[in-house]
Amino acid sequence: MHIGGGIEEDEMQDQFSAFCKLCECLEGCVVRQNIPMAQYTSFRTGGCARVLVEPQNVEALRNALAVAQECNIPFEVIGNGTNLLVSDDGVEAVVFRIGDAFASIRRTGGIFFAEAGAPLSLLAKRSVEQGFMGLEWAAGIPGSIGGAVAMNAGAYGGEIATLLQSVSWMDPKTGAIAETIPHDGAFSYRYSAFRAPECIVLSAAFSLQSDDGSARTRMAEYAEKRREKQPLSYPSAGSTFKRPEGNFAGALIEQCGLKGMRIGGAQISTLHAGFLINTGGATSSDIYELMGQVQKVVYEKKGVLLEPEVHLLGSFALSTQKKGGGAK
Repeated sequence: MHIGGGIEEDEMQDQFSAFCKLCECLEGCVVRQNIPMAQYTSFRTGGCARVLVEPQNVEALRNALAVAQECNIPFEVIGNGTNLLVSDDGVEAVVFRIGDAFASIRRTGGIFFAEAGAPLSLLAKRSVEQGFMGLEWAAGIPGSIGGAVAMNAGAYGGEIATLLQSVSWMDPKTGAIAETIPHDGAFSYRYSAFRAPECIVLSAAFSLQSDDGSARTRMAEYAEKRREKQPLSYPSAGSTFKRPEGNFAGALIEQCGLKGMRIGGAQISTLHAGFLINTGGATSSDIYELMGQVQKVVYEKKGVLLEPEVHLLGSFALSTQKKGGGAK
């Protein structure tokens, strides 16, 4: 979320310094400066966040957000970073990371309550272990509950929206907390109304059905499919592009002969063309430029403009220096 604009570098530095100093007085906030974001993203790329804040509770999050606005500086909110590409130049903002401090999972009857930082895969596995079904498709998805709700995550015909009973979220401008029952129009394919910067997901309640005896088998089958068809041994953000209506991004990319194409350390996976992977030493610019090449070629050959599923954080610009390599 960007507040203000046109601020000179010296003034911006003063504001970041003021933010950090004020946050020293807050309880429950871990505040660090110039933190490499590669360690917080599944692509394992990206420059430094000017400031990284890891609130340890809801009140700390509310207070730190208020300080950011008081200091008139931009901020962003991330979870596990599994659907995120951070610029090599870093992020000139305060980055709030909703992580392990927001990771509890509990159950009342068939309703599972999970905080935003809890792994979606853990919720899926725990629900099956406790005799419920509905989330088997999510057992191999590495994102957090907050990110899954924000993007309406899904796979193998399942999606978050069909299971949600309610969402607890914070208005970052006021610090107010609301609990909302999802309504028609709140969700669509890889989209939800519960997205930063308008709101920050704190937790969600999921209504699941009792297992009819097939959940464990189904979860194991999905896991086997992932092992066979996805490049799980390489850093990636999962499916790089959204599924175009009536087609599949990976199929279109493969039909265009792009499987295996490389730019720097970034490659279109030879196992699944819908995945862009870091083969080692890739930069975010490599990945971004490869995404652009894929979009260009698929549009030229198939007339379909692929929409990224990966969220970009920071500034990106196409380089005129690098050229893509062929399939290898």
